[in-house]
Amino acid sequence: MIEVKNLNQSYTKHGKKKTLENINLTVKEKAITALIGPNGAGKSTLLGVTANLIKPLSGMVMINGIDVRNIKTDELAKKLAILKQTHNINIRITVKDLVEFGRFPHCGGRLTDIDKQKVKESLEYMNLVGMEERYLDELSGGQRQRAFIAMILAQDTPYIFLDEPLNNLDIKSSVEMMKIIKSLVTELDKTIVVVLHDINFASAYADYIVAMKNGRIAGEGSMEEMITKEVLDEVFDHDFNIVTHQGRNVCLYFDRTFNRRKIYEVI
Repeated sequence: MIEVKNLNQSYTKHGKKKTLENINLTVKEKAITALIGPNGAGKSTLLGVTANLIKPLSGMVMINGIDVRNIKTDELAKKLAILKQTHNINIRITVKDLVEFGRFPHCGGRLTDIDKQKVKESLEYMNLVGMEERYLDELSGGQRQRAFIAMILAQDTPYIFLDEPLNNLDIKSSVEMMKIIKSLVTELDKTIVVVLHDINFASAYADYIVAMKNGRIAGEGSMEEMITKEVLDEVFDHDFNIVTHQGRNVCLYFDRTFNRRKIYEVI
């Protein structure tokens, strides 16, 4: 179980301007929790602090009752994997080599037969068989993202954090990625926290939704509780149009008062 308790974080001296303020959250086990909210709300920062990549100003993050700051780095990497929005790999690397990186916390770079089997299983699960020797820069955006997920999968952790995994993907690749993320929960019993910008993807695939605004949790709950006009108008400062389709609340991104002629007149 992951518990965030009274968490505060700031990038400014003395913490005068907080990027996270009094965050309390218990991550739902074997489910997808989606973090939504406007840019600058603190979603990515929350992931970073929870994964012990960013030091909190105060408060704590507990995994199975233990403060993450008291867990050795290699041991934490066996419990929690995080895929950040930007992948800082500037070398030319093959898909297989990338996925093998996921086994580093377990073998320190010296792959055993067990590690090789985990890599093989991860490549198969992500439908990357036949692409093992291809370089990342030769892949499409969707294939490249699948390779990074395969690396995370090879790490073999119960908890997975994904920071905007749909970034720069087209709609087909985005849907395929969300189906994969869902399958990691339903088939492999993973617990996933994912930052999403598209509210409709959160509505369609998340089991639990946490809305953030100005470094605080503005609300949390089920799709029915969170994908409402009242909640989203407040969180995003926008006039939303919400409809229900096949039991799911969906956002329609249009403005009833839109007047193209008035825009041309202003220009």
